[in-house]
Amino acid sequence: MSEESKPAKVRKGDGRRERGNRTGFTTGACSAAAARAATIGLLDSEVPETVICRLPNGSEVSFAVSDGYVEEVAGLAHAVIIKDAGDDPDATHGAHMTADVRILKHRAGEVLLKGGFGVGVVTKDGLGLEVGGPAINPVPRRNIIDNVRSVAGELLDHDGLEVTISVPLGDEMAKKTLNARLGILGGISILGTTGIVRPYSTAAFRASVVQAVDVAAKQGQTTVIFTTGGRTEKFAMRQLPELDESCFVQMGDFVKAAFTSAVKRDFPRVYVGAMVGKLTKMCQGLSVTHAWKAEIDRDLLAESAQEVGAPADLVEEIRAAETARFAAEKLANLGLTVAFHRALASKAIRSLKSCYPGNYHLTILVCDFEGRFICRLEEDEVL
Repeated sequence: MSEESKPAKVRKGDGRRERGNRTGFTTGACSAAAARAATIGLLDSEVPETVICRLPNGSEVSFAVSDGYVEEVAGLAHAVIIKDAGDDPDATHGAHMTADVRILKHRAGEVLLKGGFGVGVVTKDGLGLEVGGPAINPVPRRNIIDNVRSVAGELLDHDGLEVTISVPLGDEMAKKTLNARLGILGGISILGTTGIVRPYSTAAFRASVVQAVDVAAKQGQTTVIFTTGGRTEKFAMRQLPELDESCFVQMGDFVKAAFTSAVKRDFPRVYVGAMVGKLTKMCQGLSVTHAWKAEIDRDLLAESAQEVGAPADLVEEIRAAETARFAAEKLANLGLTVAFHRALASKAIRSLKSCYPGNYHLTILVCDFEGRFICRLEEDEVL
């Protein structure tokens, strides 16, 4: 194959990579659709096979009802919508979002929303939800009630309705989320500000980072530890065993969201736990460190290697390489692991303190790809 006919090389940060783009629906939207279908069932003595639901963003969407029945004597209807998250499947993809709607005799106009099995219970302040109540966020809460009211019609002139949202296996799904860390126990959260899940959407994760910082602040914590994922979080927890679990926040790629929240909440101590790749992105001053947003700065890696005594030929190899891992592994062979990572940590501290000024003390904790300790650097050693 000639050079001209070879396909263009696509790097990690190149937007030309293709990804799925099929949208899905939030737990909140599916709950609203199930509640609407069950309410129609009460009125018509039969739950429909499909239901048109108005989402929080104003759009109207048809949902298939996977299961439903009516118990006329009990004044109860039951409907299930299976959650489809589109091309961004999460822990709740495939969840059976279930609504049981029951008539409340002589309670005209009332629509009472409850959480059933598999919906988490709020146990901590800082979430904007009532402690002891179900983890149904304000927007989906309104959306569920609005959909019920829109089809209940004259029934509400003399009676009320009790709507219970439940999620079979929701307790197991919740174990794959950060709910327990946030103080939401026993199930998943009913979420969604628009009703739509967009593929590889960053909004939900960014919001969860801000929420986790808020919860830590509400709990009276004075230290927050930002990590880039599960492995770095476990590493940081081993380094700081005296700190409460609520202090640890997986910021993922969302550096700006994490630090601006910490500054806003006046945390006096901020730690970052990272490995070489994300650490390098922080040196670059990136607000989002995802590979799709920007390539790794190979010149920065090469210069850092040169600073710690790497030979000239290796410096140029690092400059031409695709990943930060290449640099870390090559320098490890020369016994320069600690020096190299300290050089990067130093640059990261300068960059973070410049981008996010505030009255906090910053510490960087660095581990290798197996989660083993490499170094710890305090801002006092740098600034």
